[in-house]
Amino acid sequence: MAASPPQHLLPHHPRADPRRLSHRLTIASSLSLLCCSLVYLLSGLCASELTDRNELRPSTRDLLVPGPDWPYGRNRTSLVSLAGEGAPGSGQPAQDSNSSGREWTASRKLPQALIIGVKKGGTRALLEFLRLHPDIRALGSEPHFFDRHYARGLDWYRSMMPKALGGQIVMEKTPRYFVTVDTPARVHAMSQDIKLIVVVRDPVTRAISDYTQIISKTPDIPPFETLAFKNHTTGQIDSLWSPLWIGLYAQHMERWLAWFPRAQIHLVSGERLISDPAGELGKVQDFLGLQRIVTDKHFYFNKTKGFPCLKKPEGSSKPHCLGKTKGRTHVSIDPEVVQKLRDFYRPHNQRFYQMAGQDFGWQ
Repeated sequence: MAASPPQHLLPHHPRADPRRLSHRLTIASSLSLLCCSLVYLLSGLCASELTDRNELRPSTRDLLVPGPDWPYGRNRTSLVSLAGEGAPGSGQPAQDSNSSGREWTASRKLPQALIIGVKKGGTRALLEFLRLHPDIRALGSEPHFFDRHYARGLDWYRSMMPKALGGQIVMEKTPRYFVTVDTPARVHAMSQDIKLIVVVRDPVTRAISDYTQIISKTPDIPPFETLAFKNHTTGQIDSLWSPLWIGLYAQHMERWLAWFPRAQIHLVSGERLISDPAGELGKVQDFLGLQRIVTDKHFYFNKTKGFPCLKKPEGSSKPHCLGKTKGRTHVSIDPEVVQKLRDFYRPHNQRFYQMAGQDFGWQ
C-alpha cells in the first residue's frame, strides 16, 4: 500500500464565505448603477448646452441691422453687402430672413433728404458726421444730378444711391443745388416731401475760403482784391463773381421757398458746426425724425486743424479727420477789402435772417 503525500503538498481549497461574496456583489452593483447615472447625466448636460448655444446665437440679421447701441454704425456699403447685396447696378436686392420668417430687403431708392448747400460752408463735414448714424445711408460723392445730369433721368439717379433697408434715410449732398436756378423745380418734381438741408456760413469768410480753394488748383489767377471789384475807384462789388454770388443767400433761398415750405428746409450754422458739432447734429437728427445717436462722445477738437474730428470709428485704430483741404489756412486779404465786403453783405444778410427766422450773427 503506497504512502500518502504530506498534508502541506495537497492543493488547498478554502471554503467560500457567503457574507464576503454578498458584500462584493453589493459593491459591484452600486458601482454599475453609479456609472450609468453619470453617463445619463453627462449626456443630458451636453444636449442642453448645445440647445442653449443655438438659442443664444444671434441671427445674421441681428448682426447686420444696426440699432441704437451701435454708436459707430458707419454708413458703408459693407453693411448690406454682408447680407448678400449684389454688385452696384445689378438691380438685385439683397434678401434674408430672420428666425421668425420675416423677410427684409435692401434696395436702391431715391433720396428722402438732400444737403443742397452751400459750397465751402461745411457740407462735407456735415455729411461725414451724419454717416455715423445707422439709419442714414448717404452717397459719398456728389452726383450733381439736378444741375448737370438731369437729362439722364431718375432711374440713373436712383442707381447712384446706396442700398438701404426699410426705415433708413437715403441722402446725398451737392452744394451747387442751392444756387442753381432750375434745381428747386426739378427737386419738387421728384418729391414734394423731401427734406432739404443748407449749411450757411459768414459769406465773407466763405468767399475767402472759396478763393483759397480756387488758387490751390489754378495758382495763376488774379488776386482776390482784383476779382472782387468791378471798379476799384468807386468800390463797386462784382456780385456776379462766383465766390461772392454764392453768398447772396436770401436771393437763392427765395427760389427754394417758392417751391417748398420753410418747415422742409433746415439751416445749419457752419460756425456752430465747428464750435459745437454735437449740438448742430442733434438739430439735424431731429429734423430728419431720427433718434439722437450722434452725440458729443463722437467728437474731439483738433487744435492743429482748428476743426472737430471724429473719435476712433468702428474698425479703425485711429481718429478720423477730414482731408487736408478742410480747415486749411485762408489767403490773407486786405482788411479794407474785407470791410467793404461786410458792408456789401449786411443788407443781404438781414434779409436772409428774416427768411430764416434766426440771426446767424455775421458781422
